Amino acid sequence: MIAFPKLAKAVSAFLIGFTVSAAGFIVAAPSAHAASCWDHNGSLMRLEANGNARTFVYVQPRAVLRRAGVRRGTVLFNGRKSGNSYVGTARRYSRFCPSTPLTYRVAGPISQGQTRVTVRGERPVHRRCAPTGEIAYDTLVFTY
Repeated sequence: MIAFPKLAKAVSAFLIGFTVSAAGFIVAAPSAHAASCWDHNGSLMRLEANGNARTFVYVQPRAVLRRAGVRRGTVLFNGRKSGNSYVGTARRYSRFCPSTPLTYRVAGPISQGQTRVTVRGERPVHRRCAPTGEIAYDTLVFTY
């Protein structure tokens, strides 16, 4: 029986994504999963990284987004890291059609210090869930 269950839980949580080498050293597993917190337009986001796969999810969305149905864990971007860029799908949420976010393709660079990701894409404009025939150009900036 472990005398310090909280310590054991913290150590095992820390060791997720790590392995122990034959010499007894802790080393990172080749496909370790990592997460970090970022800002996007005043919302707290979590970047989930698994290999080259990347997903930005809301941790604490702004009030206007909560009114559009965005909750903790809602995905804003998913895609992959390709060199020094991200390529993938972004979502636009609306209070008029909260169960059907508009999805569109985006791509863009990772800053030199890897503390900013800027992706851009064009999307159809919708008013109250109906397409207008217009196109808008969006830029999403994530800051670490």
